[in-house]
Amino acid sequence: MNACLDSWAVLRWLEGVEPAAGRVEELLPRRPIMSWINLGEVWYVLAREVGRESAETTVGHLRHHLTLDDATPERVLQAAAIKAVHPLAYADAFALATAAAHEVPLLTGDPEILALSGVWPIEDIR
Repeated sequence: MNACLDSWAVLRWLEGVEPAAGRVEELLPRRPIMSWINLGEVWYVLAREVGRESAETTVGHLRHHLTLDDATPERVLQAAAIKAVHPLAYADAFALATAAAHEVPLLTGDPEILALSGVWPIEDIR
């Protein structure tokens, strides 16, 4: 693993938004890590926008290209500790906790996460 993806990165890849899409595309053969919580975010966004069946198909495809990190009790508490001191969404805290646990940068363009770039190893892929 060489990077962690959040839902923002994956959704921009699916939309073909550059430069994020190109950066994610180049990492997929190396199976970047992603939290199951963030993959769940991708699923619900897709389910709302294009329907449940399409969300299932897309997430099923993604599962073969990602290393998925479980929401273990340890990871839940790590995310909770991040959320307790930083103003960001709980799912974003899972992305940060996952990246930190695997000692890889988090690739994102999410403004809430980018605001913490001095605190966490984050790559802005906007």
